[in-house]
Amino acid sequence: MGLLLGLVVSVAGCSESDRPLEPPVRFEGNIFGTFYQVTIMDPLTQGESLELEEGFKAELESVDQSMSTYRDDSELIAFNEAPLEEWQPLSNELIEVLAISQSVAEASHGAFDITVGDLVNLWSFGPGARPEEVPADDVLAEQLAQVGFDAVEVDTQNMQARRTRDVFVDLSGVAKGHATDRVAAYLNQQGIEHYLVNLGGDLIARGVRDEDEQTPWRIGIEVPEDGQQRAQHIIPLESMSVATSGDYRNYFEVDGQRFSHTIDPRTGRPVTHQLASVSVFHPSNAWADAWATALLVVGEQDAMQMAIENNLKVLMLVRDDEQWRSIASPEFVNYFGETLVDELGIEQFSVAPLTATTSDDQPVTGE
Repeated sequence: MGLLLGLVVSVAGCSESDRPLEPPVRFEGNIFGTFYQVTIMDPLTQGESLELEEGFKAELESVDQSMSTYRDDSELIAFNEAPLEEWQPLSNELIEVLAISQSVAEASHGAFDITVGDLVNLWSFGPGARPEEVPADDVLAEQLAQVGFDAVEVDTQNMQARRTRDVFVDLSGVAKGHATDRVAAYLNQQGIEHYLVNLGGDLIARGVRDEDEQTPWRIGIEVPEDGQQRAQHIIPLESMSVATSGDYRNYFEVDGQRFSHTIDPRTGRPVTHQLASVSVFHPSNAWADAWATALLVVGEQDAMQMAIENNLKVLMLVRDDEQWRSIASPEFVNYFGETLVDELGIEQFSVAPLTATTSDDQPVTGE
């Protein structure tokens, strides 16, 4: 009787594990102080779905353990506390993210800077959050003097890095994108062909949403307005990622003036221009994440110039009184096509030709 009972339980367990699931199969949870959503259209059994969830959650936990500034035992905190000028052996993943960060920092002329961590804290937006108040000019100047991406040196050949000044390295502008890439890479390794990963608004898609009808994944670019989540544009996404940076979610106000969480590393102050949102489309979400931050810092004109110089697919939402203007870089138009751009009412950025003159006038949300 005992043997028979064990056999029945075993068979029941196998049948539950082998039970096919109706696509889409969705996984949701929280990490890095935000949410994650993974949607898979491939045929899966109950057992396969549980294994996949365990696997990609391990990837997320690994990134958190390595790059978080909110946990005292992270690899990044250990690096920030290491003696200056001494090379520190680091994990391949952390070296990769540091190298991406330094590359974007150089290409953006310091608009993206991972040494801005103490300034972020000073403005009440980091793990060392303080009362929401504007820092004194002398305190700000003292902190700004330390900032600069040249204070971090990365040796990719020997997998080591060091700080040459007492800066606090903060990877919040790139680590989430890297984590999105890690989840996608894991799903690829498991043979998953059709999925959408959404990590706090950083998205990466592969395959299609409906294989029979070849329906692509579609993602919404949010209207940059407070207190609501509404898509301004719906864009098809296939084998591509997108990261968006905006100044409209995380901020505080003092005497009626709003201070954005996006700090310009060159001035030490929150950005104040009319560029409200930048979405960068790139095969790697880590690169997209870092570039979105850099472009949001510099404002509309400089951002588009950088997008052109670096062949970036960029969509910008700019405040225009009570309205919004959507502007696409040339590479965005080349990739998605003029037909879609025109249908969505997106302006195409064009460089005005030089002419002779005698005048002195010059939520992400995915579905």
